[in-house]
Amino acid sequence: MDDHRTSDTSGHDRALPPDLSAEVEALATRFRSADGLGMQVLNLIGGRAEGLIERLPVSVRDRIDDATQRALTIASEAAHRSRGRVGDGSDWLNSAVTTAMGAAGGFGGLPTALTELPVTTTVLLRAIQGIAAEHGFDPADPRVRMQCLQVFGAAGPLARDDGADIAFLSTRITLTGSTIHGLIAKIAPRLSAVLGQKLAAQTVPVLGAVAGAATNYAFTSYYQEMAHVYFGLRRLARDADVPVEDLLAEFRLALTPPTEIG
Repeated sequence: MDDHRTSDTSGHDRALPPDLSAEVEALATRFRSADGLGMQVLNLIGGRAEGLIERLPVSVRDRIDDATQRALTIASEAAHRSRGRVGDGSDWLNSAVTTAMGAAGGFGGLPTALTELPVTTTVLLRAIQGIAAEHGFDPADPRVRMQCLQVFGAAGPLARDDGADIAFLSTRITLTGSTIHGLIAKIAPRLSAVLGQKLAAQTVPVLGAVAGAATNYAFTSYYQEMAHVYFGLRRLARDADVPVEDLLAEFRLALTPPTEIG
């Protein structure tokens, strides 16, 4: 394999070793396939992502932003406190737990789906923290804790937006006194749209429990894949002593179809 060229921070071309380029390409493949289960959910419920939220009552739509911010705040504290008491689960176990919760939430309709929201968000965040640890990062570190929340900045499995997802990958974390709450406030509007789609899918008539289980499975798989990509790129940058910006440039190239490369 030929060396791939990226630009360093001074604007000069820089070659990545072939083995490093291959690992970046593997992460790009993982990124591209992350929303496959979400598309299957849309097929199951017979809808489009753009129209899902319209299925919710107006009173619920008006509450989604607040419910999302509350779910993120609860999840951030609960996931952080639980690390000393409960070990990290495997990707498969995390998916199984949230799938069961999604089925329960969908079975009872919208009220139980809303109640289930912060619990599922907490399990998702714990799963993301476990993936950070798997890649050699300490979830107790304030910056890593913030980066775990940043994974929720991805577009979601039912309305994939590669541009937005790459933006979340490249966002810098700046630590301040009100960092956690500030980041939650920034993430909540994007995540509320994603969770609104989840709630709407869970409350599909007749399919409720099935759609809830399938939706939670798709969401858990998606955010776990995003976490593997996010922390995988940062692990490569750390281990190879290469600026993460160089790897992100290579990552963008790997996502671009060959016909679009001039």
